[in-house]
Amino acid sequence: MRIFCHAAMLTLALCLFTLSLHAEEGLKKNFLNGDPEIKSIHALSFGPENILFVGDSKSATIFAIDTREEAGAQPKEDISMDQIDKKIAEMLGTGVENITIQDMAINPLSKTVYLAIHYVDGTPVLLKLQNNKLMNFDLKQVSYSKSMLPEAVDKDAKDQRGRSLRGWAISDLDYFNGSVLVSGLSNKEFSSALTMVPFPFQENEDQEVATLEIWHASHGKFETHSPIKTFTATMLSGEPYIVASYTCTPLVLFPMDMLKKGMHVKGRTVAELGNRNTPLDIISMEKEGKSYLLMANTSRALMKISYEHLEDFKGSLTDPVPGNSETAGIDFINLPLVNVLQLDKLDDQRFVMLQRKSDGNLDLITGTADRWL
Repeated sequence: MRIFCHAAMLTLALCLFTLSLHAEEGLKKNFLNGDPEIKSIHALSFGPENILFVGDSKSATIFAIDTREEAGAQPKEDISMDQIDKKIAEMLGTGVENITIQDMAINPLSKTVYLAIHYVDGTPVLLKLQNNKLMNFDLKQVSYSKSMLPEAVDKDAKDQRGRSLRGWAISDLDYFNGSVLVSGLSNKEFSSALTMVPFPFQENEDQEVATLEIWHASHGKFETHSPIKTFTATMLSGEPYIVASYTCTPLVLFPMDMLKKGMHVKGRTVAELGNRNTPLDIISMEKEGKSYLLMANTSRALMKISYEHLEDFKGSLTDPVPGNSETAGIDFINLPLVNVLQLDKLDDQRFVMLQRKSDGNLDLITGTADRWL
């Protein structure tokens, strides 16, 4: 029996080593060890195998970081932390007025929450929340690979008010079907763009950069210079799409098979969700076999949008939508959740959000599909 157990354990160890070796030879085969020299963190998103993608607008680079976490059991307890901004500031030895929470992403394997923080001078910090404890994730010694965006908006580019546009080189990112999708501003004449970067990253890789155009109903005009503020890649009626939203909240669909190198793509505006608002995060959730989008906003409640409505709406908005609160297009529901500043999926039944409460506190809270969908 001991011989059998020893042999079984040896076989298991060899299998685990082989799987680890295959992983290193696969998605992580080109990874380096050391300091990736990340200058800023404007967007976070997880891919497979514990890989965290970091969007650095200052250097116009996408970094793939191996977080080297183990897959954990499905957490039974909800993730929560009251006054998280104050606890982050205390951990960093400063005040809340000196930090900004740039983005939040949850590792789908370990269920660890990652938070991108900027000091007031722009210095980036990556934190993780594990077992209800905030910890620093050391970015100076990691396993990583990177891909520069050569067609990103120039470092010195400014808008009509003289404000730098470089921070919008990367506005959001998502991993989908073997590529990292990156929205932001490019150096093209029509500057709003979406870039598809094949992963694993390769030297001299051929990136697919498509410029974008939308009908912005609340502005009553076509636009090519406004970046996507948040998006998700998903399947609609069996086809891959980008579902994107912009400042003043048009909701736009882009077929992914049209997002090719050098193409100028006109999106289909399927909704106007309200002026004087900026969408912050968008995720997909399911309940009873049906899929929904949840979208967080600066000046609107958390919105719930049915996939069925997205798939059934075959038209496109082509007329202006006047007024500050007028809406048009597909139906949506405003959930009784306001001041949601960050949003990500925890599992099939739960999502995690950063919400500014009426007392001014910023809390990390878990929501459930059963309650809100």
